[in-house]
Amino acid sequence: MAVYTDVSPEELEAFLETYEIGRLRAFKGIAEGVENSNYLLQTEAGSFILTLYEKRVNPADLPFFIGLMEHLAKRGIDCPQPVRNREGVALGMLAGRPALIATFLVGTSVRRPTAANCAALGTALAGLHKAGADFTALNRVNALSVPGWRPLFETAGTRADTVAPGLHALIADELAVLEPNWPKGLPAGVIHADLFPDNVFFTDGKLSGLIDFYFACNDLLAYDIAICLNAWCFEQNGSYNLTKGRALLAAYQAERALDAAEIAALPLLARGAALRFLLTRLVDWLNVPPGALVRPHDPLDYLRRLRFHRSVQSPRDYGIRP
Repeated sequence: MAVYTDVSPEELEAFLETYEIGRLRAFKGIAEGVENSNYLLQTEAGSFILTLYEKRVNPADLPFFIGLMEHLAKRGIDCPQPVRNREGVALGMLAGRPALIATFLVGTSVRRPTAANCAALGTALAGLHKAGADFTALNRVNALSVPGWRPLFETAGTRADTVAPGLHALIADELAVLEPNWPKGLPAGVIHADLFPDNVFFTDGKLSGLIDFYFACNDLLAYDIAICLNAWCFEQNGSYNLTKGRALLAAYQAERALDAAEIAALPLLARGAALRFLLTRLVDWLNVPPGALVRPHDPLDYLRRLRFHRSVQSPRDYGIRP
C-alpha cells in the first residue's frame, strides 16, 4: 500500500454520498507498499480501506480481484470485502483513478515471524488454495511470471549495477536458467502471489485475516508456497531458517499434500520467486515517482535470498523430504 494520488476531502465526501456507510469523519494515507494509493477511512459506519488503482494495475483485472475476495469470504477465508454502492456496484472513479472501498480487517502483522506464525501461514495458504479451487468464473494470467521477468530486466538495464556491482550479469544468468527450465504441468489454481507478512494479520497470537489480493492470479500452487518461503523464512542477515520453513511446509501439507513433482520443483520455484521480487523491487527502486509518499523496498534483500537458492541441492534444504 502507498499514496501516489492525492484526494481532497471534498472529492472524497462527494464519492461517499453514493454509498451507505455514513458521512466521512477522517481519512489518512497509508504509506506502506509500492503499488496503489491507499487511505484509511473513518465514517459514521466504522473503518474502511479506500484503494485507488494506479497505472501498473490493468482496470480489466479489477473484476477478478473483487470477485475473488467475495468468493473466498463465502468459503470461510477472512479477507477484506468490497463495499458496493447504492446501485450495487463495487468499483467507482475517484481523482481520475478506479477506486474501491473495502471493509477494514482487525489485526496486526508481524515484523519478525516465528515458526508458529509460519505454521499458521502454511495452514491459511492451503485453505486459500482449496477455497479458490472452484473460482472459475473469472481468470487472470500472472503478468509477473516468467514471461514478465525479461521486460523488467530490460527496464532496469545496466542501471542494475548502480544498486549492486555485477547485478546486471547475475540477473541475465538467472534468466538463462529459469526461462527454459520453468516447471510445467504442476497443480494450478488461484494463488495470492504476494502473501508477505504485512499482508497477514494476527489477533491474540492467531492468524485473523489475509489482505491485499491485487497480485492474485491463476498460476502454479507450489509457486505461491515458494513466494511465502522467501517472504517468511529468511532472517535479516539473509540466512534461511530451516525451522520456519519446515513449520510452514508441514502445516500446508496437513491441509493439502504436495505431490512428488511439486516437491521436486520447489528449489527452482523458490529461485524464480526470489528473482521476481528482486526485479520488481529493483525497477521500483530505480523509478520512484517524484513526490510519492512511498518507501521502496530494498532489492538487495532478495539478492541475498537468490544467492541462497542458487546453492540449494535438494528440497530437503527447505525443510521437506522429496
